[in-house]
Amino acid sequence: MNKRHVTLAQIAEKSEKHITTVSLAIRNSPKLSKKTRENIQKLAKEMGYKPDPLLRALSSYRTKNTPNHPVIAYLTNWNSRWGWRDTYAHPTFYDAAKKAADNLGFQLEHFWLREPGLTHKRLNTIFKTRGIEGIIVASHVVEIDDTLEFEWENFSAVKIDYFPHKPNLHVITNNQLQITRLAVQEIIKLGYKRIGFVIDENWDKTVDNLYAAGFYWEQLKIDQNNRIPPYLIPGETTIKEWIIKYKPEVIIGKKSIVYPILQEMNLKVPKDIAFVDIFNEDQSGEIAGVKQNHIRVGELSIEILSSQIQHRIKGIPEVSTTTHVDGTWIPGNSLPPKV
Repeated sequence: MNKRHVTLAQIAEKSEKHITTVSLAIRNSPKLSKKTRENIQKLAKEMGYKPDPLLRALSSYRTKNTPNHPVIAYLTNWNSRWGWRDTYAHPTFYDAAKKAADNLGFQLEHFWLREPGLTHKRLNTIFKTRGIEGIIVASHVVEIDDTLEFEWENFSAVKIDYFPHKPNLHVITNNQLQITRLAVQEIIKLGYKRIGFVIDENWDKTVDNLYAAGFYWEQLKIDQNNRIPPYLIPGETTIKEWIIKYKPEVIIGKKSIVYPILQEMNLKVPKDIAFVDIFNEDQSGEIAGVKQNHIRVGELSIEILSSQIQHRIKGIPEVSTTTHVDGTWIPGNSLPPKV
């Protein structure tokens, strides 16, 4: 015989609370005191209460189809309000998140943390006053690594990328370690031995140095005599001097940075030197490299956050997680098999 399902009405009777109060407590609503929520949640657990996933799905459907869509805050801390729009990856994160939010019945609204007169406390009040429960922390410059001082117990939240490091929210990001390792692995398969790597040091820092870490890791598979130290821009010498000194057979990097240097040196790709772009958006087959799948990062930020909102999961998690989005290898003429 199936065990009888425990209802909210039964919990309300047992706790001597109104059923609305019980419902709010089960959903971890900040409208109730923390003590009231915890007491009712404890009682519900003791009675064997299990939320009905079909009812939750129905509730989500109703929310999606109401005229006033709930707002998710997209919080940035760039040098200017829309400065991140002129950078690599960040616009795609936002556009993909906005589209995913629309599909799930949410409205994504951008907030700039350096708006004149805007403090953490004031923004926290704005969110609470407007009933905003979901926050995506995104596009923070490395120079600003201050802890975000919000009343996190009132919010469901995730981060895109690693900054700011505090609080320890769940993170969604590209798998920079895998991306660089994948590039080196594919290069080695094609017979290359002297592999160079050029990257802006600040870019590497924004991802906790995982690009460089992936390169160093894969270099362990190469004979020590052929290992080339990466060139981290700005570097102590020029990229041109670095190429002359170490004579790489192939360079991993970003096309817009590396190609002008090669042209200046009259080096032809791939005749004189091969090239792999780990920020590859080229679909013509000319450039080999790794597509970083930024769209999926933006989509996942909404999918994971909406799940937290639906299940009333709020606050800083005891154990934070990182969801990595792998890159996809794209073969191209800039990296032919080594003869």
